[in-house]
Amino acid sequence: MRCISTLTNITSGEVYVNGVNVVKDQIKAKKYMGVIQQQISLDKDLTIKENMISHAMYHGMGKKERDQRIQELSDYFGLEEYLNKPVDSLSGGWKKRAAIVCAMLHQPKVLFLDEPTSGLDINARRLLWDVVKKLNQSGTTIVLTTHYIEEAEALCDRVGVIDHGKIIALDKPSVLIEQTGKTAVEYMEGEKTCYRYFRSMDDAQAFVHDSGFEDVTIRKTNLEDVFVELTGKKVGDQK
Repeated sequence: MRCISTLTNITSGEVYVNGVNVVKDQIKAKKYMGVIQQQISLDKDLTIKENMISHAMYHGMGKKERDQRIQELSDYFGLEEYLNKPVDSLSGGWKKRAAIVCAMLHQPKVLFLDEPTSGLDINARRLLWDVVKKLNQSGTTIVLTTHYIEEAEALCDRVGVIDHGKIIALDKPSVLIEQTGKTAVEYMEGEKTCYRYFRSMDDAQAFVHDSGFEDVTIRKTNLEDVFVELTGKKVGDQK
């Protein structure tokens, strides 16, 4: 992520953003991208609008274009009443929205979101999910990193699973789930919860019937199941 967005030098290989080589023409590549880091990078000494103006100036936007974009995006994200308020007066969710507006002012083709909902409460996270969906529907390509696997399943058209720094799977969430098995069975063996995956509900029910297990749950397979099956460990396990 840092290499793609030019924050870290590339040691090997090539990276292109909207057809532009980020090493050979870094300035041009940056014109096509917006970056929102995990930690909010808004200037706390400025108001929300002043932050937007500063970001617009970084990209060489004229006053007329800048003011028009600030108005459009503020209306779009419901930030009008917060424009003249200091950054620290906003909740985490609204700060994220303001950061997205700043990153979108120059109309980037690609928006990078580094764990955008980390530290947000459930309501703020769902609000931000709606924002991401709207941006994508409006034509913006979004590259998102997240440790919340349900977030990837809800938002992403294509998901890459990374294990020990390597991409071990890359496809649509529905395809990854189907490859694992559409139906999951959870059952207890002693004090351990075990999981089996099946291509159909009928196969899952047949397994439960033949197994004789009493404490059993049959459900749809999700992307977290895929992750565990592919990596061989639970989410967050450092072994």
